[in-house]
Amino acid sequence: MPDNADTLSLGIREPGIGDPGIRVRFAPSPTGYLHVGGARTALFNWLFARSKRGTMIVRIEDTDAERNKPELVNGIIEGLQWLGLDWDEGPFYQSQRSSLYLEAAKRLLANGSAFLCYCAAEKYVGGDHVEEGVETQKVRRVTRCSCRGGKPSTPDVKPALRFKVPVGGSTKFLDAVFGEREFANDEIEDFVLMRSGKGDEEFGQAMYQMSVVVDDVDMRITHVIRGADHISNTPKQVLLYRALAAEIPIFAHLPLILGADKSRLSKRHGATDVNMYRSEGFLPEAFRNFLALLGWSPGGDEEFLRTSQLLERFSLEGVSRVNGVFDRPKLEWFNTQYLQKLPIEELLPHVEAQLKNSKLWKDQWASGAGHEWFSKTVDLLRPRVRLLPDFASWSRAFFTDDFARDPAAKEKFWKEPAKIKDLLSKTADALAALPEWNHDACDHATRAVAEAAGVKAGLLINAIRVAIVGQAVAPPLFDTMVVLGQQRVVHRLRDAVSELG
Repeated sequence: MPDNADTLSLGIREPGIGDPGIRVRFAPSPTGYLHVGGARTALFNWLFARSKRGTMIVRIEDTDAERNKPELVNGIIEGLQWLGLDWDEGPFYQSQRSSLYLEAAKRLLANGSAFLCYCAAEKYVGGDHVEEGVETQKVRRVTRCSCRGGKPSTPDVKPALRFKVPVGGSTKFLDAVFGEREFANDEIEDFVLMRSGKGDEEFGQAMYQMSVVVDDVDMRITHVIRGADHISNTPKQVLLYRALAAEIPIFAHLPLILGADKSRLSKRHGATDVNMYRSEGFLPEAFRNFLALLGWSPGGDEEFLRTSQLLERFSLEGVSRVNGVFDRPKLEWFNTQYLQKLPIEELLPHVEAQLKNSKLWKDQWASGAGHEWFSKTVDLLRPRVRLLPDFASWSRAFFTDDFARDPAAKEKFWKEPAKIKDLLSKTADALAALPEWNHDACDHATRAVAEAAGVKAGLLINAIRVAIVGQAVAPPLFDTMVVLGQQRVVHRLRDAVSELG
């Protein structure tokens, strides 16, 4: 292969020439949803680009017409947007860039780096694109077909285009995570660059190795950050870069993500679609924090890291060679940490969106006294909330009078209906008579009713909690009363008396 070939007009650079800025890409294939592993890859690219003031590109690798599902593109884009992983260029679609691949193919054929292959299609289909879930590939016995030497095996068919892998020697590259890697050329097949054409087509679909390298060079990608299952592709791509006289980017392969049983993460371990975690009610920043620590360490024992801290600390040197383990309880821990620790004004938009989705939102909570009440209520609830939908389900009674009292809670704390009815009735009267509505006033009035009736305060407090919020467990009762307000508390107590009657 000539080392001094002219660069292609499609943007391929001579080594050392061009924009020195950091440029990375996230390049999903729309053959499935945005998998947790893909999201982690996107996050690491984003963290690296943003920490280096570089450029983040999104490219949709949709050339495989047989496996692609165009409707999945929206899900991938929405998943990235939910995670807060913005990009600077794209999304670009490989299906719209065929002319670039054809131009590169002709160049490789002209400079002797590729050859026309007339072998039957089944001999070259597959093996050139890493599929989801493939961890290792069997080492195949490589045979070079006669087409390589200019002797067509079946000259009456339209040819595909294969890369002419050097005979003997090895191909090396330095990986920022796994160090120097070396592959014997005699174990690398003459991989297909372009399928054979149909009808009047000169060539058919560009294969993965071809399209990814041409795109990375055209987009001036400086760092290729992707999953470790792509390591076996890299020597082929290095050979292509050299054949195109293009600068080879820095490769950084990320460790795999495993399930709790240490096998490759899959549907049997639970949700793997990022958008499912969005639907469940995880906070995007909590999910980012959790994903960042799957295969990367900031140094030290600190785990709760705001995104600004991740950006300050992220480096490829911190990426581990050891596979990460997706631990669902750990993810839930991160979510509760963020629910409890986020500045309240950062949490409120997420709760507002949840309440709107559940048809519980009231516009009066957006500003003024209503917003102050909303903020105070969310702050009261969040220590006991695990996921965002809890604000609309478990905490429903705080935002609407249309709620049901939990049967199990009534059975536990309303065991003596006549007695509870009398206590709640007297409490309603006592609270209705209060000239001031605050924590201490509610506390004193409630305990006075219990003392007068000769019962433990705890019995009445539990009964009241069921009456006014419908749950056996809730925030401290008198704080809850203050948030709900005098009128609602008294009304709900009297409604409970009617229910008991």
